[in-house]
Amino acid sequence: MKQKITLFFLLATTFLSAQITYTGFIDKYPIEFATDIYSDGVGTGIYAYSNFDTPISLKAKLTGKTLIFTEKDKNGKESAQLIFQNYNSKSAQLNGIWKDLNSGKELQINLSKMFEINSGNKIEWGEREILQSVSFKDKYFKLILSKRKGDYEAKVIGVKIIEKRTDKVLQKIDLECQLLGLNNISIDDYNFDGIEDFSVYEAGTAGPDSSSLYFLYNPKTGKYFESGFSGSSLEFDSKTKRIHEHNQCCAGTSVMEAEYKVVNNKMVLIKKTCFKYDEKINDLKKVKCD
Repeated sequence: MKQKITLFFLLATTFLSAQITYTGFIDKYPIEFATDIYSDGVGTGIYAYSNFDTPISLKAKLTGKTLIFTEKDKNGKESAQLIFQNYNSKSAQLNGIWKDLNSGKELQINLSKMFEINSGNKIEWGEREILQSVSFKDKYFKLILSKRKGDYEAKVIGVKIIEKRTDKVLQKIDLECQLLGLNNISIDDYNFDGIEDFSVYEAGTAGPDSSSLYFLYNPKTGKYFESGFSGSSLEFDSKTKRIHEHNQCCAGTSVMEAEYKVVNNKMVLIKKTCFKYDEKINDLKKVKCD
């Protein structure tokens, strides 16, 4: 492995975000709408028509007092915008227009704020639920959040798996995870059995590594169970049916890479390789793993 590395200190600016959930209507159609706007004016959003419950992801940009969310079609082409003039995150009402970028057709949007989740204060509150950006064909997700006394950040304490159209709660799982916001959940086939599973972002570090909790589907019960899969920044290769792990620390001077296969829903180590930075060659050098 030949990898040139430079040691430096990276100064990062953290932008506080406000995650807000609304309910209301686009024209006569009831929707749920969740936003996550950072203090630099960039953000994301999700909305779902209540009759279908399939989340639609949006990119957001706040310029002055004009907040515009952009929607893309399945081919990645911008297809619609949700436009809000005189935007105020503290307002109990949010009114704007939905505009089809192909036809120019416009529909009125009328929303009422349900709740707001802010970073950086110690205000305590009980359970709240926030829509997630991914869903299965027949099911969608809501995170359950809580803010405990003395905490600056809300925590994920559970997830609900909900049937589309009926809103029936099919399963509730207790968790203890960090909150990313609208993208805490990912979907993939983690045990390579041809059935989609889901994961929940668990925690991250100051470096590039992160961990997630992986939940596999049991066709016999119709429920999801925690797999016990663990590792740093796991990547799942459906072609080779292998799991790859990458873990680095100390400004990239120590790196571990591992490869696993899945046997009876368990991760089985195939190989593990470790590297340490060597000043003499100004590169990472393969070493024996501890």
